[in-house]
Amino acid sequence: MHELNEDWEANGHPSHHTLEDYEGGVARWCPGCGDLAVLTAVQRICRDEQLPPEKVVAVSGIGCASRFPHYMATYGFHGLHGRALPVACGVKARRPDLDVWVATGDGDCCSIGAGHWIHAIRYNMNITVMLFDNQIYGLTKKQSSPTSPIGLTTNTHPEGIFLPPLNPIQATLGFTNVSFVAQTVDWNPLHLHATLAAAHRHRGLSFVRILQRCPTYTANLYDELQKDPTKVLMLTHENGIGGDPALGRVFTNQGVHDPSDLRAARILAEQIDPLPIGLFFQDESCPIYDDFTNEGLAMPIEARMEALNRELDRFLV
Repeated sequence: MHELNEDWEANGHPSHHTLEDYEGGVARWCPGCGDLAVLTAVQRICRDEQLPPEKVVAVSGIGCASRFPHYMATYGFHGLHGRALPVACGVKARRPDLDVWVATGDGDCCSIGAGHWIHAIRYNMNITVMLFDNQIYGLTKKQSSPTSPIGLTTNTHPEGIFLPPLNPIQATLGFTNVSFVAQTVDWNPLHLHATLAAAHRHRGLSFVRILQRCPTYTANLYDELQKDPTKVLMLTHENGIGGDPALGRVFTNQGVHDPSDLRAARILAEQIDPLPIGLFFQDESCPIYDDFTNEGLAMPIEARMEALNRELDRFLV
């Protein structure tokens, strides 16, 4: 088999990547953590699309989910709290050939990183953003997050949270130049994989909110949705999220939604019972910022130096 691989590559054929080519260090998340399902889904997509590992970059901020780059056998950048998105945009601006995935949590994105969240949506660079939303600060041991539900007892709100939570889908749909917004759940690997695969295929910034279990601090948060799938509304459309027909047998409560209808998407985003999952909105006509930042990347060093000196000469006195 080793000789066969050598002959295959020697004949000019590209090597075939297996799932193991994308598996980095052993994940140290808690057993039962939803992060594990997301990691597996992304690794499967990389394999299915045969993405060269050296052309993939995982970028994160701070939080449990931000260990993500450590568990991918690709390039990775573990950034500062709330700064995953500007790092990812910077990577894409200078290396448009790279496939960029962003792992960010509900605190990392929706709190300290909220300003970057708004502008990253507006820039609409060709990256895939995964919001791991377990509705709690897990890494720093059970503080309230922007998406924590009313009544949840935490170390910062021991008598229960009294303000309504931020709705990431509703907020994102209100940002300028939004081009792809979807929602999925970590406990259904078929829908999770199909959603992330559709997000990856989209040209522009894909924002996917993943309702995710924290087995340590919010283990029972989604019990009702898991035990009674009719509490979930699976959005369907010919231009929506595809996937295994078995999804229809699990999520029998389905509704047709045209993802080109922004107004209808915003109305759906307000709904919590039943909770919609699937593709809320997609618009591939939105301008993509890296189409502009890519200009001049192939310029030779000599031409760059000439242009730099020409600009500096303007300031001669």
